[in-house]
Amino acid sequence: MANVFEFNGYVPVIDKTAFIHPNATVTGNVTIGRDVYIGPGAAVRGDWGEIIIEDGCNVQENCTIHMFPGTTVLLKEGAHIGHGAIIHGGTIGKNVLVGMNSVIMDNCVIGDECIIGALTFVPADTIISKRKVVVGNPAKEVKDVSDEMIAWKTEGTKLYQKLPKECHETLKACEPLRRSPAFKPKQQDVYKTWNEKKDTSRPAGKAAKSAKK
Repeated sequence: MANVFEFNGYVPVIDKTAFIHPNATVTGNVTIGRDVYIGPGAAVRGDWGEIIIEDGCNVQENCTIHMFPGTTVLLKEGAHIGHGAIIHGGTIGKNVLVGMNSVIMDNCVIGDECIIGALTFVPADTIISKRKVVVGNPAKEVKDVSDEMIAWKTEGTKLYQKLPKECHETLKACEPLRRSPAFKPKQQDVYKTWNEKKDTSRPAGKAAKSAKK
């Protein structure tokens, strides 16, 4: 059973299709929509304010979502929060990717379909317009998100939108094996990194040239 806690009379509202890992913690004034994945070690703390996680979002391992008192954190549909990221207040737009170990501070507004690079620090009160690639400390907009980039992001998020159903059906506590079985099916290579995706979509000559850089 997941660690879900009432706080000061606020009871989390969680759609039955969502999956909250038993090692994640959801507290208080939190609403979680359809096909949402909350990974192990994630802390979703709606003790001082409200957290709304819309349909199809994922909040991966060791993420923290919190806020200053009386404020609301909103993750819009399809928001993808990478491993170890911190969202402390503000709004994450529809189909946004927040990269691993990034920090989004209070009152930020991240526009729809932005890509926030890994380890990016977005200072409080920052407003990012739609479809921007944002990197660095402090964060800077460096270019627009292309159609190819957002298609790649969306494809990855769809894997996470399927994961709650898989977890409900197959995830279970077990005793470890003491030796590897004679036959273990190979897991499928169904999704590439952005660099791999770029190279496979280029003509052969350009891909080879890129590999040499």
